[in-house]
Amino acid sequence: MPLDSYVTLGRSGLRVSPFTLGTMTFGEDLGWGASPEESKNMLAAYLDRGGNSIDTANIYTNGHSEQIIGDYFAGRPEARDRVVLGTKFFWNQYPGDPNGGGPGRKAIVRQLENSLRRLRTDHVDIYWLHNFDPVTPVEETMRALDDLVSDGKIRYVGFSDMPAWATTEAAVVARFRGWTPVVALQVEYSLLERTAEGELFPMAAALGMGVTAWGPLRSGFLSGKYGSDRSGQVDTTRTALVGAPRPEDYRVIDVLNEVAADMGVSAAAVAIAWVQGRAEIASTLIGARRMDQLEVNLTALDLLLPDDQRARLDAASTPSLNFPAANNAYMSRMAQFAGATVDGLPSVLSPLLAAPRR
Repeated sequence: MPLDSYVTLGRSGLRVSPFTLGTMTFGEDLGWGASPEESKNMLAAYLDRGGNSIDTANIYTNGHSEQIIGDYFAGRPEARDRVVLGTKFFWNQYPGDPNGGGPGRKAIVRQLENSLRRLRTDHVDIYWLHNFDPVTPVEETMRALDDLVSDGKIRYVGFSDMPAWATTEAAVVARFRGWTPVVALQVEYSLLERTAEGELFPMAAALGMGVTAWGPLRSGFLSGKYGSDRSGQVDTTRTALVGAPRPEDYRVIDVLNEVAADMGVSAAAVAIAWVQGRAEIASTLIGARRMDQLEVNLTALDLLLPDDQRARLDAASTPSLNFPAANNAYMSRMAQFAGATVDGLPSVLSPLLAAPRR
């Protein structure tokens, strides 16, 4: 599957590559990440392979990620026109300013203006809400985003790291008001983080949202560096937040390493290919601090997991989902009947309902 095997993102006409280039590592401002030169080299390598989807955020390396991307495209207007460039808003970059971040109208407009300045462009193709705010009315957020679409400053709207219920509310409000819809979600998804399957994936399918997955290597835990018989340093930006793998994580990590060894490929490639092979996923975000890491990640494009190997990974990583996911799955086997009797007669489902659940 080459990078130019484009897919439509949700219920829209926007076409993106199966792998999106994540740029959280662009810039060394926080003591980690890639230099501007290395960042531009990785950007060029991704584009040369046919990739067209680039993801950043105003908070990444304190805005330097956006600036590096803007500098790269400044002298390449034809390249800028053909890419799908997305950035995110939410986090306050102005301490002491209560309107410096968030999803309120004043904050949204200011954050976009600053992102456009750093990106050196007059619009972004996808503008992502980066987190959930329980205070700002959803009508204010969605109307402000719709106005920015009307102004030509953004093309599409996406939600990242949002609860399913809040995303649904926003989608319904936008639909009834005739405002720009939410066409895509960004969610963390990997062999070690599958809980999006409970609420977010079914919601996205029902409401016509494309799903893009971030963190397919779970901060390096699925890169091949770890195993119950070995360990290594996690070379990612999320080390401080995630720490080391939990003891139960090694059950998945060990199976991943075995599958990779059986296939003669890297564990990272298998982990990314597993994510992108899920029917719910439109595009998977891949990122790197070095060119060699990017090249390893891109090898997953050519990797098709055999059914038996995928089944091994599925079984090892099956998550425990929040209620009512398990209950719904059990009841879905009960056909259309809602109870144990039909017209006063024992239902054929009575033995099933009495059976212990697993």
